[in-house]
Parts: sequence; C-alpha cells; structure tokens
Amino acid sequence: MADMTETAVASPRTFPVPTSLSPSRVSSFTTCPMQFRFSSIEKLPEAPGIATTKGSLVHRALELLFVRPAPDRTPEALATDLATALEEYRSHPDYIGLQLDEAGAATFERECIRLTEKYFAMEDPRTVRDIGLELWMEAEVGALTLRGIIDRLELDADGELVVTDYKTGRAPSGNFEQKSLAGVHFYSFLCEAVFGKRPAKIRLMYLSSGETIETVPSQQSVKFITTRTAAVWSAVERACTTGDFRPRQSKLCDYCSFQQWCPAYGGDPDLAATEATAAYERLMAGSAP
Repeated sequence: MADMTETAVASPRTFPVPTSLSPSRVSSFTTCPMQFRFSSIEKLPEAPGIATTKGSLVHRALELLFVRPAPDRTPEALATDLATALEEYRSHPDYIGLQLDEAGAATFERECIRLTEKYFAMEDPRTVRDIGLELWMEAEVGALTLRGIIDRLELDADGELVVTDYKTGRAPSGNFEQKSLAGVHFYSFLCEAVFGKRPAKIRLMYLSSGETIETVPSQQSVKFITTRTAAVWSAVERACTTGDFRPRQSKLCDYCSFQQWCPAYGGDPDLAATEATAAYERLMAGSAP
C-alpha cells in the first residue's frame, strides 16, 4: 500500500498564481503538490517517457484516421496513418529523447501497431459521427479559466453529444474507475458551458486491454466538477502565495522526473529550475542525463 503521508516544506519563495486549470493539472495537484510546482508552475522540462510518447503518437494516428471520410476508415488506412504519425514523431523531442536503439525502436513500433489493431476490435470507426477531433475547449468560472482538449466529440443515433477519450495505459480497477472518469466529467462540464448541452455519455476507450468504460453525466456530476475545481484552485493559490507545496509520497514517486529535488527524498526543490533544465538539455544533445 502506498505511503500517502505528507511532508511539510517551508520555503520563502512565492510563485505566480495560475489563471487556468485543466483536468491533468487538477489531477497533478491533488496527487502531489510538489510535483505540480515543478511541472505546472515552474514548467520545468521532463525527460520523455515511452508510455507518454506512445500515447501521443497513437492519438495522432487516430486523429488522422478520423480526418478521412467515414467509408475510408479501414484497418489499412489506420496502418498508413500510424506510419505517418511515426514519421512525424521521429524528429519530435519526445521521441528523440527516448534515445531508442534499433531494437528499442522496433519494439516501440510494434507496441503502437498492437494498440491500433486493438482499436478496431472495439468499434467500427465508419459508424462514428464525429463532430470534433482534438477539440480545444475552455470556459470561465469566476476569475478562473477551465480548459481541456477532447480527443473526440461525436453524435449518437439520437443526435446527442458523446465525449470519447482514448487511453493507451491499463484500465483501472473498480476502486479507481471513478477517479479515471473525473477527466471526462470535466469535459462534460466544458461541453455544457460551451454548447449549452450536456453530453448523453462519456467514455474511456482503453486500447491496451480493449475495455471501454462509460458513464452518463448528471447535473450533480457536472456541478461537482466546478465545486472540486474551485477547491483545488483555492489550494493552488494558497500554495503559490505561501511557497508551501507539500510532497505527497506514493507509488507514483518511482516514476517522477523530479524525485532527486523532492524534499521527501532529501532534495532541494530550489535547485530543480537550474539542474532539471541542464539535465534535459544534455539529454536532447545526446549526452548522458
């Protein structure tokens, strides 16, 4: 079981208060305020990870597929679109920074192919009535701007809105399913704010396992998003003005790019701005990190 204890950090530094929040930022702050400081407040560069880069690339391939006319959305077309996405990413910092050798690159490509092949076992894209791809949306809630990018917005058989979010990681267990749906509930709120219409359904498509999780947003779930986001923003504002971002230890610490500067591990967070940037620049230059 993860150690969820919090370690108080006294710091005289203060930071500008952000004026916008996204689902990923809300999740980042509630998971670990110190990691949020590094990534979202100081915006320090992070070494790319295989899982994240693979997810971005597969999202791009699916975006290209849905640009095609519905009758042309075939497995062969997606194979072509994946090849296009792979070619695009070969010069992208997120791919270059992986520093894959020939065998690693081949494994990476095979995993991307497997994910796109799994997609066709989950739905027939020729039947999808998409009306928005990688759709940027934002809405004002008081002085705060809530924003996010919807992977796919579509219409169902009754002409109602459906929000679909692709996931390339593992599907969550039952205990964490609602937490995973929090992001798409956020998008449900954005749809209602922008279009004046609540989606009839929000879905997560887990390409790795072929599972789909669906839920029907309600007035209560949409209201909860604004209430929760306001509470998170208030905590973010307090942390920025006091400089007190508290590391929250969990199993996720093993995957954190900033662990060496975290006070919970004996690090100095004020050194991260210089050292993390230098480490990233060395990585991009092909040197050892």
